[in-house]
Amino acid sequence: MRGLALRRFTRFLYSLFLFPILIPSTLSASPPPPLHASSTPAVVATFKVGLILDMSSATGKVYRTIARMAADDFYAKYPNSTNRIVLLPRDSSRDVVNAAAAALELLNDDEAHAILGPQTSVEAPFVADLGAKARIPVVSFSATSPAVSPARSPYFVRAAPSDAAQVRAIAAIVQALDWRRVVAVYEDSDYGTALVPFLVDAFDEVGASVPYRCALSPSATEDHISAELYRLKTLQTCVFVVHVTFPLAIRLFPLIRSAEMMSDGFVWIITEGLTSLLGSIDPPTLVPDSMQGVLGVKPYIPRSPRLRDFKRRWRREFLKENADSDVTELSNFGIWAYDAVWTVAAAAERLGSVVGPGFDMPGNNGTTDFSKLGVSRTGPKLLDYIKQTEFQGLGGRFRLDNGELNVTAYQIMNVNGEKAREIGFWTARHGLTRELNSSSTSDYSATREGLLPVIWPGYSTAVPKGWVTPTSGRKLRIAVPGPVEPGFHSFLDVERDPATNVTLARGFVIDVFEAAVRQLPYALLFEYEPYRNANGTSGGDYNTLVKQVYDKKYDAVVGDVTITANRSMFVDFTLPYTVSGVSMVVPLRDQHSKNAWIFLKPLTADLWLVSAAFFVFTGAVVWALEHRRNAEFQGTPGQQLGTVFYFSFSTLVFAHRETLMSNLSRVVVIVWVFVVLILQSSYIASLTSMLTVQQFRPTVSDFEELKHSGQHVGYLKSSFTKGLLLKLGFEESKLKPFRSPQQYHEALSNGSVAAIIDEIPYLRVFLKDYCDNYTMAGQTYKTGGFGYAFPKGSPLASDLSRAILNITEGEEMTEIERRWFGDQTSCPNQGSTLSSDTDRLDFKSFWGLFLITGAVSMLCCIVFLSRSAYRNRRTFKDIAAEKSFSRRLISIARLFNAKDSSSHGTRRRTEPKQVGPATRDASPSASPYSNDADDQTTISDHTFDGGSPLPEIGSPIPDPRPHAEITEASR
Repeated sequence: MRGLALRRFTRFLYSLFLFPILIPSTLSASPPPPLHASSTPAVVATFKVGLILDMSSATGKVYRTIARMAADDFYAKYPNSTNRIVLLPRDSSRDVVNAAAAALELLNDDEAHAILGPQTSVEAPFVADLGAKARIPVVSFSATSPAVSPARSPYFVRAAPSDAAQVRAIAAIVQALDWRRVVAVYEDSDYGTALVPFLVDAFDEVGASVPYRCALSPSATEDHISAELYRLKTLQTCVFVVHVTFPLAIRLFPLIRSAEMMSDGFVWIITEGLTSLLGSIDPPTLVPDSMQGVLGVKPYIPRSPRLRDFKRRWRREFLKENADSDVTELSNFGIWAYDAVWTVAAAAERLGSVVGPGFDMPGNNGTTDFSKLGVSRTGPKLLDYIKQTEFQGLGGRFRLDNGELNVTAYQIMNVNGEKAREIGFWTARHGLTRELNSSSTSDYSATREGLLPVIWPGYSTAVPKGWVTPTSGRKLRIAVPGPVEPGFHSFLDVERDPATNVTLARGFVIDVFEAAVRQLPYALLFEYEPYRNANGTSGGDYNTLVKQVYDKKYDAVVGDVTITANRSMFVDFTLPYTVSGVSMVVPLRDQHSKNAWIFLKPLTADLWLVSAAFFVFTGAVVWALEHRRNAEFQGTPGQQLGTVFYFSFSTLVFAHRETLMSNLSRVVVIVWVFVVLILQSSYIASLTSMLTVQQFRPTVSDFEELKHSGQHVGYLKSSFTKGLLLKLGFEESKLKPFRSPQQYHEALSNGSVAAIIDEIPYLRVFLKDYCDNYTMAGQTYKTGGFGYAFPKGSPLASDLSRAILNITEGEEMTEIERRWFGDQTSCPNQGSTLSSDTDRLDFKSFWGLFLITGAVSMLCCIVFLSRSAYRNRRTFKDIAAEKSFSRRLISIARLFNAKDSSSHGTRRRTEPKQVGPATRDASPSASPYSNDADDQTTISDHTFDGGSPLPEIGSPIPDPRPHAEITEASR
């Protein structure tokens, strides 16, 4: 940018001192006659508007014809206009000095009210500066470079979209086709260099980078261009964005084809400046061969009958004036030129009649034409009217935002044959779409589904991957730890080939890294270098190795490097590619085989207590329901208490022999026996498992137990684990370093250490060979896992992280792990054979059963008490009448403990006697005994009320009625 400013300043000084010499010669040449509109009435004021174009170019001739037709169309539609613009064409010959000289002539001599043009972005800054000094609007329809803008030059108006508006559309194409690197090929001028920063920022937003930029001078020779193309061809990136002017493009693209870079695998994207000219220039100049398969973007101009009619009229008028021209199509710039003329004409009409001189001339005469430059009286107001003008133009709705034409959509074009084919659109709201739909509610999307099939260079329909293996370039110097600790070669193994002196690396770490590199959307050249001293020893610990990347001695570190907060301050890590965490390995012991109290282990303490409580509770409920009428539950208090415990616990082996007389107690026992059956079966199953299957248990259960035991702890040498253990409070004197799984096994087997604390990936390697005697135990301390280290800000870190995620989510990671570590799930003494307290039966597993039996027992008790209270309601009234509370309690207790008289006696153990015929023939309805539903005994099992003995067999049964009733009945 500093060089660009220097060039601008040099050109300005050059024009400053040579204007007095060049302007007289310019004025002496006979300029083209003014292009007037149709005949103007005398009352109409003349409004002079300059038109600076390259009159010798085809595009300049096109713009000149369009400008004249636009003025004629405007005043044909508005014949009563008070001001009529008069176009004053001037030839810039595509030169900065000539353009500035033409602008000075229009301002000083012609006192033009506005200037249309200039044609190129290189000329625009100088003309815009003169317009700002004279305070007249400079309206350009083809100078699209961000180098000049209304923000920098307040009197500059761009009646076309800025080049910066197209970069998001180009970036969306790159994002949709998953290209991660793009090379910018641009013209080394104000037009080309001003767009590059906008391109880089847009690519950065979609995750792409610009690793190389190729600047081509407008005056570069073919040899120089060919040399630059050869340099591009040796790069790995095959996606190129070209931003050059048309004169350079007609020389560049044939050379691209000659260099065989317009072939299969290459991608070329041209910016709006060239895309808008496709079809409007001489076809053999660039297409079909030189640009076959090229993509391009250009602002979308909707088709309309008015536009079709104008194109037909313009083609007829243009060929009438330029019969030898091959231009037959109208470009976007021509359409914007038409609308620019209408904008100035409409603003001039709003300005009103302009009478008298339009400039305030300076009072002193200077030595240069700059000192003669006046200040326009109408310029500021005319500028405001131009910016406020809004109408339905030839190219759609014409509206200026901050002095620039607003464009809402871009077309994506694909050069196929002699013309460009539309393959999609881009809008800021919806992204890439195949068709424009203003009513769509879809979100922004940039995917290849938003584009129609593309025919790429080489007539290929397959999407190029965007890179090739480069034939040259510096290889990344990747450091690998070495020498590797013995026993962990499955992670990483490094050796040097003595014949070729090339470092050979293999192992799990290397396979994952190379698999991720293969998924990158570009080639990555690298070579491994072992991090060791000249004598073959290690160059330092992993912290020192990571610091080497920070010091730029290596480009990356690929190894089993743990991601830590301290290391991430110096480098950028990829996402971890292994399970993260630090745990411990301890020996196993069979804890149940020699335990005398193993029969208590199947049930937890709470389940033992609850079960015992329910045994007693159930026995008490059955006693309460049976003791008043069942002789087997009667006796002294000691006998009754023994019966309660004996009956309840005998249900454990289903050995209870007491006969139950109440249906309520039978319901309670049935439910309780069901609960005992389930509880007993579960207990037997659990105890059988404990006695017949080996139960292994870790000798140490957690880190705190290990720390307070004061025993020695092992760790991997040169690992960050030592620092973690010290941070957790372990004494340094109790820590022992080891170097291999074999040393781990020896230390654990001879008891020199109680546990090995290391990262989980290392412990898994150890357990793969020694899982019969050891297990992982205790909590896991989270760590960052293993990652690859790159310099700060390196895009490789994010690219490889994305690739690692793809590998982890697929089957490739599983295959790599199986290849180097085997099947780690086949250890017989791991998993389900490990014993813990969670294997025992607890109350939580059976609380539902206890709830059922408890609820049934309580319900039966409530029914029993309710019936007893109802039967003895008169007795309760008498008890309630007693004054002493203690006497009332004693009376209730006696009543509860008394034999139930309603049951007509208690059951006897005597053999039943033969009942006589009189008894058998008696009608049931004549029986004087109660037939209570709860009493299931025979008549011989009862005594009479009052306790009188049963009558002898065969004797008549006395009438229970009183004597008076019998006498009355006999009468």
